[in-house]
Amino acid sequence: MHWVLMGIALLTATVVAVGGVAGIATGWVVPWGRSRVLRPRLWGYGSVVTAVGATLWIFLGPMAGPPHRPSAYVAWAGWIMFMAGLLIQHRAQRHGRAPGDATKTSS
Repeated sequence: MHWVLMGIALLTATVVAVGGVAGIATGWVVPWGRSRVLRPRLWGYGSVVTAVGATLWIFLGPMAGPPHRPSAYVAWAGWIMFMAGLLIQHRAQRHGRAPGDATKTSS
């Protein structure tokens, strides 16, 4: 079962990284996120940082067994990279309008 989980985690990180590289190189964004993403290249950089951080955290943290001192620090650095990548992706999206921001016009 451990190998199955490692395979799924690796596949997920690879798909996210490939999507990020496509966003950086061509401006392509996954179909379910196109309407929200304002800056596709920035979103791509965020995806790559997220994938690298998740890979470091997963494979040196929970799936590595008992933590050793150096690998535990690298695993936590991966968690911080993962969160930073999510923040970068969030900054690449357009913000929704607040309910009270609608303007009334008379025509």
